[in-house]
Amino acid sequence: MEIIWLGHSAFEIISDENLKILIDPFISNNPACPFKVEEIDADIICVTHGHSDHFGDTMEIANRTGAVVIGNHEHSLYLAKQGFETIGMNIGGTIKIHNIKITMVNSNHSSDMDFIEEMGVGGSACGFIIQLESGTKIYHSGDTGVFGDMKDVIRDIYKPQIALIPIGDRYTMGPREASIAAQWLDPDIVIPMHYNTFPVIEQDPEEFADRVESITKKTKVVILEPGQIYKE
Repeated sequence: MEIIWLGHSAFEIISDENLKILIDPFISNNPACPFKVEEIDADIICVTHGHSDHFGDTMEIANRTGAVVIGNHEHSLYLAKQGFETIGMNIGGTIKIHNIKITMVNSNHSSDMDFIEEMGVGGSACGFIIQLESGTKIYHSGDTGVFGDMKDVIRDIYKPQIALIPIGDRYTMGPREASIAAQWLDPDIVIPMHYNTFPVIEQDPEEFADRVESITKKTKVVILEPGQIYKE
């Protein structure tokens, strides 16, 4: 299994059976991403919400690769009208595709589609629990503040071993709140995201790592540079 950070909140997960799972593929307009959109491949694309820095290049990549796009009900309807293969979900639901289990979980954020001419209704923002063929569970929180479900639902029910959480502040939780989220989630590995893409969300990930280390000894913070890979 490999997790490649593409900058911002965009990740590519390569599963045990070599399936390529993209999450929030903000590539072409992402100043932190070291890859061109034409270099990105996918079998599955998961979209957490409708903002352009997360919906990103979903349609271009899906059109070129034939990837199935997984998102909330409203985004699924929009994509289906554009001719894409899509699976709509809602909070608490689980689907299985290519031996991968994907569960949609809550997040605290807005989700209207701001990339179309007249902003479209985008339903609820979400996070995903992605369970790979080996049983490893990866939690991508999407954009969110810290909220109680991280402790009472996501940790206690789904028990992810790896968590991808934002630390950029302003539009999401910052390092202090994210360190509390890491404590509540109690994963083995946490990878910070959604920071340093733009000046308004500049943060020092080492500060986040120090905060996590001060409150929990179980969780290891893995700081990636865009394009770097975490392997298991």
